Amino acid sequence: MLSRIAESLFWVGRYVERAEDTARILDVHIHQLLEAPMTSETELCNSLLAIMGLSENDTEAETVPIVTARHVTDRLAFDRDNPSSIASCLAAARSNALSVGEAISSEMWEALNVTFNALPSHLEMGQVMAPYAFFRFVRERAAIVAGLTESTMTRDDAWRFLVLGRSLERVDMLARLLATEVAMGTTTTDWVILLRSCSAHEAFLRTYRREPEPSLAAEFLLLDRLFPRSVFCALSSAEERVAELDPVAQRAGTPDDARRILGHLRTTLEFRRIEDLMEDLPSVLSSLQHGCAAASAAIAARYFRHTSPIEWSPEGLGLEPSHGPERSR
Repeated sequence: MLSRIAESLFWVGRYVERAEDTARILDVHIHQLLEAPMTSETELCNSLLAIMGLSENDTEAETVPIVTARHVTDRLAFDRDNPSSIASCLAAARSNALSVGEAISSEMWEALNVTFNALPSHLEMGQVMAPYAFFRFVRERAAIVAGLTESTMTRDDAWRFLVLGRSLERVDMLARLLATEVAMGTTTTDWVILLRSCSAHEAFLRTYRREPEPSLAAEFLLLDRLFPRSVFCALSSAEERVAELDPVAQRAGTPDDARRILGHLRTTLEFRRIEDLMEDLPSVLSSLQHGCAAASAAIAARYFRHTSPIEWSPEGLGLEPSHGPERSR
């Protein structure tokens, strides 16, 4: 497989997952303002910006003196000039898919193309009326793409690179979400909101049959082997895909840096008690974020074009077919 095709598929997986996760997080947190009037809008908005690696200082004070829910929604959902917004991610996913038509199914391309063509009308409706319909549209379209990926692609290298990108993005987004909640100081209500942001609340209730507690919610999101959106499941999937890309067995160790990094992250979680993880949770989550970035860089160095990593910043939108911006670290 050509490196440019592998890279584009990797970023299709990451962009679709990033758009879906951002839509879930925004939908749940904006609803919180309606359901809990005592919630501080400023605090909630700052937490949303922190999850996405942004800050209030990135906003020009003369144009937006106070960070509001409307401003944050516009910036993270609708702003095409912001490379971390939902609109930019969907455009980038379609742009990358455009150059790899021979590697994905026609149904997948049609789903991404239809999503992109329908984006302007849904953006306008979301900005003029309410963003909730737009978030639902994004989640549904992402689910269609994910379903078509699993049902129409053969389990070859094209599928592996796409799923690898999706899995790494899922780990990174969940680690960011957890880190932000931990930094803010959590209550029982906060963990319910966090579980809903990951579409994990109902699965949690069916598993534990009780209201969320910090240790149980963290255990479910970090360690559960059966919930596909847990960190452990996503790390395991990424590690398996990397191993399948280079199945040559070594007598001792592995020469694959990405596989070594992902394996270390997985085993660090798998063989530690939840009590130990909770005591050191901020450090664990920080290690997950840095580990995902290091694994992504190792994959790029081995399989993609030999160029410097593109930072997730306003200067590099990453909308060209074979590029995808990393979050700044």
